[in-house]
Amino acid sequence: QVQLVESGGGLVQPGGFLRLSCAASRNLFSIYEMGWYRQPPGKQRELVATVTNGGRTKYADSVKGRFAISRSNGERKLYLQMNSLKPEDTAVYYCYADSDGGSWGQGTQVTVSS
Repeated sequence: QVQLVESGGGLVQPGGFLRLSCAASRNLFSIYEMGWYRQPPGKQRELVATVTNGGRTKYADSVKGRFAISRSNGERKLYLQMNSLKPEDTAVYYCYADSDGGSWGQGTQVTVSS
């Protein structure tokens, strides 16, 4: 099973930006879909964005136009560029790979607050 490790979370002011990274234990060429999910405090985990091997992307309505997902198969990395952050983006962000029944990272905390 592929191992995933997220990084790049932290505390940022409203309107700021962060770039999350997810490092995988092996190359991503054989993994069809990867994505970012998040779990806000007291709420269920929700989809943020996904990207296929062919580069097709999908975004939650709440992040369209502000977030951008990308992947580098050879570098074994998944990214999430988050701009114009809002307090409601505060959550633990998880990396996901559609491999071996589904693999998850341990999560990285993003807090948007002044």
